Amino acid sequence: MNLKIAILAGDGIGPEVTHEAVNILQAVAEAGGHDFTFTEALLGGVAITAKGTPLPQETIDIALDSDAVLLGAVGDNKFNALSPDKRPESGLLQIRQILGGFANLRPSVAYPALSENSPLRPEVTKGVDILFVRELLGGLYFGQPRSWNKDASAPGGGEAINTMRYTRDEVVRVARIAFELAGKRRKKLTSVDKANVLECSQLWRATVDSLKSDYPDITVEHQLVDSMAMHLMNVPRNFDVVLTENLFGDILSDESGIITGSLGMLPSATIGGKVNLYEPVHGSAPDIAGTGKANPLGAILTAAMVLRHSANLEQEALAIEAAVQQVLTAGHRTADIARGNISATVTTQQMGKLVHSALAESIDRSQSLHAV
Repeated sequence: MNLKIAILAGDGIGPEVTHEAVNILQAVAEAGGHDFTFTEALLGGVAITAKGTPLPQETIDIALDSDAVLLGAVGDNKFNALSPDKRPESGLLQIRQILGGFANLRPSVAYPALSENSPLRPEVTKGVDILFVRELLGGLYFGQPRSWNKDASAPGGGEAINTMRYTRDEVVRVARIAFELAGKRRKKLTSVDKANVLECSQLWRATVDSLKSDYPDITVEHQLVDSMAMHLMNVPRNFDVVLTENLFGDILSDESGIITGSLGMLPSATIGGKVNLYEPVHGSAPDIAGTGKANPLGAILTAAMVLRHSANLEQEALAIEAAVQQVLTAGHRTADIARGNISATVTTQQMGKLVHSALAESIDRSQSLHAV
């Protein structure tokens, strides 16, 4: 297997966690005789500092010439005075648009070893395994017109406009991915909207319903977003694949960090475009950058998604996920998931090495079994 991976480590803790994810991918490549090529490029605040723009053309070229893009995190408070289109985050929105991925996959898994990290009772989170499928290129984040009239003397003291817009085709393409993924899991799809008040959501619901006959083995239910926010905390085991529009998916998938115990545990993949884009859900956390406190597990689990969705290496992806579970079960914790157990706290680099060792042991056992 040959795979070209663009590495956009970004800002804050991005380079630290991405480094650990790349180490894991290299271990998989070496063990399996694969040829993974890693090419680094600038995105976000580091790109503004070096190139004067959050997304240089060189980065675009490298990304489009790759089989997958692995991103760390984007954002730095020192750029907050810039206009929104020049801030680090605008580079992230631009690269998403350029790569064309419209389906953002965000798994939320309740790890037994972290049951005490969630404020939810263990009996509520036990066995939870949810896959959010978030539409990523439409809705309020991209709809036009959008504007902000800052003139305080204007009627009403100024005005700001954002537009939520969807076409049927945009809903169809992301819904089909959700249906197909549900077919590979527990065959249940929950579609989230606000159809009682929003025309966009009425279109969304009608479109999802129109596709049900193409997937007769999938059970489909609809939830209003406010009800879903409550049910996600009360009965998360009721959900398997959750399909949402852009804004609702952003909020709900972040909320699901309560289930896992930390946003630092959440990976994501954006698929459906020219090149798949992979990134942990957490932000750049500039306040802890360089301190060794960052949790690399979200990035490492994101590396597993690279193997699953861009390399079709399902067994290797499962091996990485099992290694993460093994390390957590052994009691190792980064600061965000330590829950006061300081003696169990390890640094970003140490956690990466622990997962690497667990993965290597798993690979050795597997190779020994194949040799028998």
